[in-house]
Amino acid sequence: MRHHWLLVGACGWVLLILMFVSKFITFTAIDDYGERLGGSTESGIKVVRPVLLTYTEKTLTKPSYQPSAVPTMEDWQAVIEKRLELISTVCKNSSLRNLTHVPISKFVLDRIFVCDKHKILFCQTPKVGNTQWKKVLIVLNGAFPTVEDIPENLVHDHEKNGLPRLSSLKPQEITHRLNTYFKFLIVRDPFERLVSAFKDKFVKNPRFEPWYKHDIAPAIIRKYRKSHRYSDLAASGLHFEDFVRYLGDVDGRRRLDQQFGHHIIHWITYADLCSPCEIHYSVVGHHETLERDAPYILKFAGIDQLVSYPAIPPGITRYNRTKVESYFSGISKRDIRRLYARYKGDFHLFGYPTPDFLLN
Repeated sequence: MRHHWLLVGACGWVLLILMFVSKFITFTAIDDYGERLGGSTESGIKVVRPVLLTYTEKTLTKPSYQPSAVPTMEDWQAVIEKRLELISTVCKNSSLRNLTHVPISKFVLDRIFVCDKHKILFCQTPKVGNTQWKKVLIVLNGAFPTVEDIPENLVHDHEKNGLPRLSSLKPQEITHRLNTYFKFLIVRDPFERLVSAFKDKFVKNPRFEPWYKHDIAPAIIRKYRKSHRYSDLAASGLHFEDFVRYLGDVDGRRRLDQQFGHHIIHWITYADLCSPCEIHYSVVGHHETLERDAPYILKFAGIDQLVSYPAIPPGITRYNRTKVESYFSGISKRDIRRLYARYKGDFHLFGYPTPDFLLN
């Protein structure tokens, strides 16, 4: 009998220990931007499963995360119309013209992927969930039955993923698709996107793209770091301060951008990527409200019964002011203002508030 009670007691202790340990087990995954997700955000706020919001005009200008009811299709369409109206208004602002009006060049057409079967065009904006939307189009094109079946190494292999670019078509075919297809892009707070690009390409580099650390970083350091040793440029690593100086240098960076080629797509403006003043997009989704936007984009495009958007890890779309503030804490106000001057068009076009907490 004594042994029986000892066994019962031991089992009870084991259960208590497992319950205690489970409190500290966190969900771990690699997001679409190369960042590791944990049980809490960098701001120290505990991550919870995202909740749906009611769309209001406030969501156009400032991320909002107060729980509310699921928006109806009519509510969502009203928000999309306001976003498109804002773009139209900003495009008419002559003082911002140099920052917002970008010709529809081959560079832009290279960024737009085509799904002829369902008459869809998607302009990729790296560091904003671009990979997941590519998966959606790959499924729609018939290469795989579901997004979960697509190998990760295939998504960015443009020779094998079966996603044609708009630039591969003849001029009249391009014009026809731009005038008649469903067109969309996704945007994100411009400064948070830059932080994500820096971490992904120059700090973690999860997809092993060595040219960022061994070619691009040394070139930026040589030009923008006040003191450096030529013998260990790659080993010393790119600082965020170097990155900001490079991005905010209006004239000096042009030669470097030519040298870096298409790799600059991870940090150039949305205007440069997708020409939103020249191309009339059907929908502009926001990364901060992607949990709500993604299902409605699929429905609005008429493909919601054919494919699902990949599961979004908890907390990944939340705007993290603490993280942004932390990265910019050591940057001079002069360099931040120069950086903002370059991305001012994006802030205005897509309704993101001026980062006063950084500029003042």
